[in-house]
Amino acid sequence: EEAEFPGGYAEMMRYFGKNMRYPEIAVQAGIEGRANVRFVVEKDGSIGQVTVQKGVPNCPECDKEAIRVIKSMPKWKPGKNGGKAVRSYFSMPVTFKLQ
Repeated sequence: EEAEFPGGYAEMMRYFGKNMRYPEIAVQAGIEGRANVRFVVEKDGSIGQVTVQKGVPNCPECDKEAIRVIKSMPKWKPGKNGGKAVRSYFSMPVTFKLQ
């Protein structure tokens, strides 16, 4: 059983929409891109070991914001194997796009 954000994928997208702040320096420079972030969903559903696998080019502030939002997520429903909670690795793209 895969780990899951409370309420599923649609809730996770809503969470990102509400909580992500586009870095002002990136807005002024017109920087857009995607940070690929990897993290662990622990047995208790908490988030740990958040790392950027591939960051937004020329925007370390964007990478920091992606890490901040992922670390601030509520506890997930942990992954299970044979009915027991297990640690799960999860990779997620975080997109920065100017409106």
